[in-house]
Amino acid sequence: MMTDPIADMLTRIRNALQIERPFVDIPASKIKVAIAGALQREGYVWDFEVLENSPQNTLRVNLKYGPNGERVIQKIYRESKPGRRTYQDLRSMPEVLQGLGVSILSTSKGVLSNREAKQQGVGGELLCTIW
Repeated sequence: MMTDPIADMLTRIRNALQIERPFVDIPASKIKVAIAGALQREGYVWDFEVLENSPQNTLRVNLKYGPNGERVIQKIYRESKPGRRTYQDLRSMPEVLQGLGVSILSTSKGVLSNREAKQQGVGGELLCTIW
């Protein structure tokens, strides 16, 4: 049994980036698909797809690299953990690396980046930080 599936997803992405894999396969769930969608909208991954398998579907995330093979994702960090949840409202939402990075939040309007959450005027649980 896994206690923190989001941390497992981020660790799999981090490990795949270390060995320069073109994609990473992750056990799928709705929250992981939503996080992958936010990463794609912000330009940190090429795309993602859900592969139909039994007994559990698999989320395949195609990782993005620069023209010379440099990683687009330098750091990916889990903020809110099962033992210590972290919430951000609209006014206290941090700016990651003065706008160069992005935070992913779980809001009442779905999983959004901090930029999208500010545009929509919502706050929520701070899931992870990427730069």
